This record gives sequence, structure tokens and C-alpha cells, in this order.
Amino acid sequence: MTMSLNFNSRDVDRAVITDPSPSRQALRLAALGGILMVALPLVMWAANRSAPLMLGLAAAAFAAAAVAAAGRDVGPLLRRILAGLRSPIGLALTAFLAWALVSLLWTHRPASGFAAWAELLLPLGFALVIAASAWFRPKQALMRALAICLILASGLIFLELQNGLAQRITLGLGGKQMSFIFNRPVIACLVLLAPAVHLLWSGGSKRVADRLLAGGVAAAVAGIILYSDSGTAKLGLGILVLAWLLARLLPRLTLAATALGFAATLVLAPVIGQLVDRLLPPALYEQTAESHSRDRVDIWLSFGEAIAARPFIGSGFGSSSALQTHPVAEQVSPPRRLLLAVGHPHSAPIQLWTETGIVGAALLLVAGLLFFRRLGALSARERAPRLALFAAAFVMASVGHGAWQGWWIAALAAAALWFESGRDVGRGAEHG
Repeated sequence: MTMSLNFNSRDVDRAVITDPSPSRQALRLAALGGILMVALPLVMWAANRSAPLMLGLAAAAFAAAAVAAAGRDVGPLLRRILAGLRSPIGLALTAFLAWALVSLLWTHRPASGFAAWAELLLPLGFALVIAASAWFRPKQALMRALAICLILASGLIFLELQNGLAQRITLGLGGKQMSFIFNRPVIACLVLLAPAVHLLWSGGSKRVADRLLAGGVAAAVAGIILYSDSGTAKLGLGILVLAWLLARLLPRLTLAATALGFAATLVLAPVIGQLVDRLLPPALYEQTAESHSRDRVDIWLSFGEAIAARPFIGSGFGSSSALQTHPVAEQVSPPRRLLLAVGHPHSAPIQLWTETGIVGAALLLVAGLLFFRRLGALSARERAPRLALFAAAFVMASVGHGAWQGWWIAALAAAALWFESGRDVGRGAEHG
């Protein structure tokens, strides 16, 4: 879902607020929104599902700033929102959201499915409002604040892991066995690391202090990822670094290879369990036992059978949370049926096919390819961190958590907003 915010910038930039003397109220509201965006990783450390709330509060602040600057006229803001929705990627994503909503007609748990749909829609809507407000254009100081918050969040997670979550145990909020609760904030820090490092390193001033801070935040976030329990974050970090380097050395080839990998993964998702089951040797499963690789493949095989039973329209949005009780489970072989109860297939492409079928997969494929076309218009310097984040996020989503979780969508949306806001800073201005 990394591509989800990139349709905003060009359409919104056509209508950026040009008032040279905006009201104090608007400036204060925009400052509040910036603080909320900066604080997101710290709040995620405290409450690991809080990213949508932070993004929503920031959206309210930036929207209020836009309305205040326009003399309390909401018309300009609404027109910019509509411009974003009418862009090619905006149309593709809107069509997917509409299809997902329609699919609730044949899910077995429509209320649960609607909740999942809202959890996906809200962060995307918040991000669109922030972009359409045209008030999130942070100065270098705010980017430094983001880096400092990422360092603080990483340090606080490290301290809690070191003392066995003693503070949370004292407050009755967890136990020593619950160190996995930091997996989400660690992944959020990884997602926000890419824009933080890029914007600090390539900022207009090119101060030595900014580049040292970029190195410091990279070391802090990488360190907590390696120390944490999250195998998904470790994989994402490796992909992020590798893709960034390759995108600078071989920009066109890396872009084409990433686009091909994305398309192939989406197309092959219904049979990916079978392919992996046949191709990977047993020795590899033994070496990766801690990441439950064999269990993951078995889950993919189970959901693959559910996809085969309803390949065109899927089982309904949000149905993965209890697919074992869906009528489609009767068409899954008894040995595989048990694993339909795991909550989600631990693969976003497989979940996409399971719930929305070929129609939903085709719509997101189109949105993704349009996103790659957008990336192709950027310089190699600007493209590399964005492409690296997309590659890392897509790989993590393909082997990890549920596809529509709000904290995940909100973290990706926040990273996209930082990237796009930074296009007015330093060398990025040429792509505004």
C-alpha cells in the first residue's frame, strides 16, 4: 500500500495555498499538525496501534489550517481533495475501496468486514486531507525533530526490552512474554526511517550536523530492529538497504525489476504456497524455524485452496479473520481447513485475493503500476529512497501481518507524506 499517497502531490500542488500572509491561527494549527506527525513514532512506542489516531489528529489540524487561511471557506480544500481522487491512482484506489465495500454483500460477517474496511479507509482519508491541505511543508528543523523522535522511540523500546517490560508489568499492562508488542512500533520506525534519512541527507543546507543526525537515526533504528523480536522488520531493513543501493547504482534496472516482482507476486499469489512448497528445500525450513517458515507456507496452501474456490469475487472483505466459519471453508480439504482459523494468511497479496478475488487484485495491480510510472519520472536521487521503501514494505506485507491493519496503513501514509512534503526542500524542489 505504499503507493496509496503518491497520487496527491502533483494534483494538490496545482492548487497550493498562495496567501503570503496566512493568519496566525492557521500557522498555529499547521504547527500543531507538524508536531503530531513528528510524535507518531513515540506514541507508537507507548500504544502500538495509535498511528491512525495520530494521523487523524494531524489531518484535523492541517484541514483547520487550510480552512482558516481561506477565510473559513472549505471549498478550496474540498476541490483539492476531489482533484486527488480524480487522479489515475486515486481512481484506481477509489475503485478498489468501492469493490471491497460491495464484497461485504457476500461475506459471512459483514459487520466485521465493514470494520476492516473502515480501518483501511480512515488512514488513507486522513493522509489525503493532509496532502490536500497543502500546509504540511515542514522546514528542516521539523525533519530533525522527526529523527530525534525516532532515536528516542528506539531507545525507549531498547530499555523496555532490556528490563523485561518492568514498567508495563508494574502498571498491569503486560508481561515479560509480551516483547512482541514492540514489533509494530519497530516496523513503524523502519518505515519512517527512509524519508527521515533522505530528507536530512539531501536537505537544502547540507549541514554536517544534519548528515550526522541522518547517520545517527539510521544506526538507532537499525540497532533496535536487529535487537527486537520482529523477523519481518529485519527482513524489511535488509530489503530497504539493498534496494536503496541498487536504485542508486542501477536506477532503471532496479525500478523495472521491482515493478516486475510486484506484478508477479500479485498475479501468482493464489499459487504462491504451492510454488514455495515445491521449490524450497527442507533444510531451509530447519534453518528458518524461528520465523515459522514451514507454518507460513502451510497457511498459504490453506488459503490458496480458499482462493481457488472463489477466484473471481473472493470471500468478502475482512473474511480472513474467521475464514474457517465461512461457507468457502467447506470447499477446502480437511487437512488444510484447520489453518483457516489463524486470522489472516500472513501475506497481503494472498489476503487480497482471498477477500476480493481477481477484481480486487487487478485494481491494486493497476494502482501499483501507475505508482511505478510516477517513480520513473523522478531523478535517481529522489527515486531511490521511495523505491526502496516500496520494496521493503511490499516484502514485509507479503510475508508478515494482515493487509488492512490501520497502524500499518497509517505508518506508510505518514512516510509518503514526509516524502512528498520534502519535495519542496533542497534538491527535491525540482520534482514539486
